[in-house]
Amino acid sequence: MESDKKSSVSDVGAWAMNVISSVGIIMANKQLMSSGGYAFSFATTLTGFHFAVTAMVGLVSNATGYSASKYVPLWELLWFSIVANMSITGMNLSLMLNSVGFYQLKISKLSMIPVVCVMEWILHNKHYSREVKISVIVVVIGVGVCTVTDVHVNAKGFICACVAVLATSLQQISIGSLQKKYSIGSFELLSKTAPIQSISLLVLGPFIDYYLNGKFITNYKLSSGAIFFILLSCSLAVFCNVSQYLCIGRFSAVSFQVLGHMKTVCVLTLGWLLFDSELTFKNISGMIVAVVGMIIYSWAVEIEKQTNAKTMSNVKNSLTEEEIRLLKDGIEKTTTVKDIELGESKE
Repeated sequence: MESDKKSSVSDVGAWAMNVISSVGIIMANKQLMSSGGYAFSFATTLTGFHFAVTAMVGLVSNATGYSASKYVPLWELLWFSIVANMSITGMNLSLMLNSVGFYQLKISKLSMIPVVCVMEWILHNKHYSREVKISVIVVVIGVGVCTVTDVHVNAKGFICACVAVLATSLQQISIGSLQKKYSIGSFELLSKTAPIQSISLLVLGPFIDYYLNGKFITNYKLSSGAIFFILLSCSLAVFCNVSQYLCIGRFSAVSFQVLGHMKTVCVLTLGWLLFDSELTFKNISGMIVAVVGMIIYSWAVEIEKQTNAKTMSNVKNSLTEEEIRLLKDGIEKTTTVKDIELGESKE
């Protein structure tokens, strides 16, 4: 019972870390990258900085003995890093080529959950209860109402969006799969993938950013304020990356997506409080529907866990009874054989 309480507290802590760090990094990046802030429009290179700092934290952690390095084949790390970088690049290209409304509709808001569900069903033969499916639909509707605005799309943008959705879904599923396959912790896995991602993004990032906005990062004039927000963004990224791996390792990619929409609600609210963003009745009603969907999802997952636990308990009990019966039969047969042997020896 006490271990269950500790596990629940650590689960809440992991979610809280992810929500707070994710919302914090969005707010910091908004100030850093917006024209009203410091106009640092190099998103891919900034992501490279994020992973570089995360990699350094991982190296220090391994060197000091705080975390242990476990073996994961290099080809799996390279494959994962390629998929993760395709996700980042695809999202940035999609945002450039499509409208913000389509980006919200296709990428981070609506399509990710159904795609993750289908991919987990294909790759891991995972099935979902009716309650979970209903709750996912409610969340998707709520987030769609409060975020989707104008929707304009073109062929190139649509292809980039599809690549981004598939790559992001596969990346999140792979995080959980690799942790289970190699019995490796979330931070240990991150410390192995971060160096590969940071090197590749820092090499390719400036060229991708140049394609996106026509500017090279070498021509950007750094100020003390920009440096502060870059460092703040990188610091928050460490917590964001660690908590993402931690949450997916503890729960699932679908749970991470569904409950992660709490970040959308927080971002809209904080944008209204800090940046005077417009918050309409449509936004508020959508947020309420999304939160209700998250509550239903949490309840549905808990019901599913209890059902699975009862099933496992019944299976264990039936196996135990069977084993006892077989054991008794074995003892009786052994006794009979011994009696026969003794009878033969007496003769």
